[in-house]
Amino acid sequence: MIKKILEISNLEASIGNKKIIKNLNLQINENEIHLIMGPNGSGKSTLSKILSGHPAYEINSGKIDYCGENLLEKEINVRAQEGLFLAFQYPLEIAGVTNYDFLRTIYNEKQKYLKKNELDPLEFMKIIQTFLEKLKIKGEFLNRNLNEGFSGGEKKRNEILQMLLLDPKLIVLDEIDSGLDIDAIKTIFEGVLNTKKELSKECSILIITHNPKVLNYLSPDYVHVMMDGKIVKDGNLELVESIENFGYDTFRN
Repeated sequence: MIKKILEISNLEASIGNKKIIKNLNLQINENEIHLIMGPNGSGKSTLSKILSGHPAYEINSGKIDYCGENLLEKEINVRAQEGLFLAFQYPLEIAGVTNYDFLRTIYNEKQKYLKKNELDPLEFMKIIQTFLEKLKIKGEFLNRNLNEGFSGGEKKRNEILQMLLLDPKLIVLDEIDSGLDIDAIKTIFEGVLNTKKELSKECSILIITHNPKVLNYLSPDYVHVMMDGKIVKDGNLELVESIENFGYDTFRN
């Protein structure tokens, strides 16, 4: 039996008096990769923020079910602890907090939520060291302040490290390729796909982008075109070819 990870039904949402999301519908099942594309201002990043629980957005109507439960009733931290992971377009920098301390804290918070044993520093180091080796990250990376002075590629690689550590059910990548050169984009998407292989079978990925070149590095199961706050077309890789040849205007009503 196919298990639904995410089901969005007739979603409408706004910020202030401006409606951003308009009658949006989307279903993602376990072990699927979905790609949402659309021009700037179409509501793509707003969707990712709503999924993560950003307080600035008001849900006007509709439903979001996550693993069979009402996502909109869950607090931000609960969404994360229950396996929803959002990789930000611009990850936050936090001075005075080392990468190691941050990673151990978020890991133990999830362990606590799941009523599992928290790990002491030595126990945690054994786990994190394994992931560092998989991602070819040097150990001194852990001693640096969280994202402070990191290059764009280092910040995105750090997000992949968090994915491995937290073992999410749904990974949302919001413009993760933004601001990166070709080599960095290749490294990041190779890391994403390798991460998916490492995680549980039911893990699914939602990639939000306006750059069709991400298809050089992955093969999504479904492609969706988003315009004016709603998904206007569903398809496969041929849909991306149409975008490259004719642009987004061909999907306007």
